[in-house]
Amino acid sequence: MHVRGDQPCEPPLATGTVPVGADVTAPPGVEGVWRFAAPAVDITVSHARHAVRDLLLAQGIAGPAYQDLLDGLLLIVSELVTNSVRHAALLSPELVVEVVLANGWVRVSVEDSHPYRPKALSEDFNRLGGRGLLLVKAVTAESGGSCDVERTSRGGKIIWVELPIPRPRLGA
Repeated sequence: MHVRGDQPCEPPLATGTVPVGADVTAPPGVEGVWRFAAPAVDITVSHARHAVRDLLLAQGIAGPAYQDLLDGLLLIVSELVTNSVRHAALLSPELVVEVVLANGWVRVSVEDSHPYRPKALSEDFNRLGGRGLLLVKAVTAESGGSCDVERTSRGGKIIWVELPIPRPRLGA
């Protein structure tokens, strides 16, 4: 897995809006875009999760004030990368994870070359799997964020999630 990072002037965020009354901000100086490209194989799930965690911790998104955000994002990364590995690897031998930090938001996306746009399955409790996107949607909604699937110009897809970064309370 290779990592590429840069510091853009205005990172391209989707059209997420801050929930009414939300108090969000990134730690001082935190802004940037990072991309992780990796093969669509099982071990990539844990590698991507650890890479995103290490990146966010290095950017100051650490400690109790950010624990819920971190836990939610790592679950989302695991689910989205797992979906690409399980369902898109045949047509997309590589996937890309992107992390964008800007304007009090963190955006995580997973891109692959498979044209199929996934849909969250129903809450069928007799199934052993297939509820990853339901989980992603639930974590996103609970955090006051947004998520969507977009087509790429090459016929693949990008699944993205944006979550607000909580403002640490004074003394936290």
